[in-house]
Amino acid sequence: MIIINFKAYKIGKKALQLARICARFKKIIIALRPQDIGLITSKTRATAYSQYINEKFNPSFIKKSGAKGTLLNHSNYPITNKTLKKRIKQCKKAGIKTIACCTTTKRAKQIDKLKPDYIAIEPKELIGGKRAVSTAKPELITKTIQTVKTPVLCGAGINTQKDVSQAMRVGAKGILVSSAIVKSQKPERKLKELTAGLN
Repeated sequence: MIIINFKAYKIGKKALQLARICARFKKIIIALRPQDIGLITSKTRATAYSQYINEKFNPSFIKKSGAKGTLLNHSNYPITNKTLKKRIKQCKKAGIKTIACCTTTKRAKQIDKLKPDYIAIEPKELIGGKRAVSTAKPELITKTIQTVKTPVLCGAGINTQKDVSQAMRVGAKGILVSSAIVKSQKPERKLKELTAGLN
């Protein structure tokens, strides 16, 4: 699977256009701001997750808006383990999938005990850059996989088919990506390239 975090790069009509492109790919999930989910899911067939949840944008809200899951503890929306435990419990009750993000294997081990659906390992220093975690720090992915029971995804700096293929080779179940797609002048072509790396 590939989770594309729209962040705030694409909003309004641009977000809708990109979501429609993403909906053509079976293995793509888009992560949206909670307030954008309803608009996108009502006008496309894209599988949507929320970028985060909180008291206002809770699991019930995002589920009613059409989301199937949520990111938790993403670098843009960090939370404590105590809050993370509460959010995961709320999501399980609401039937919402969870992807808990972290930057280190140590934190991943702590999060594993909270039983999210996935753990995403994303070293902060590589986020938004051109050096992919799968090639720059493959040992971080393998060490995390060996340490936790939860399926592991990876993100940070993923830009090419080679980056994706390498992530799969070392055992990741999927990737998180943002700027490589949302800033692309030809996102459909880029999506074809990245999804080819999942095979």
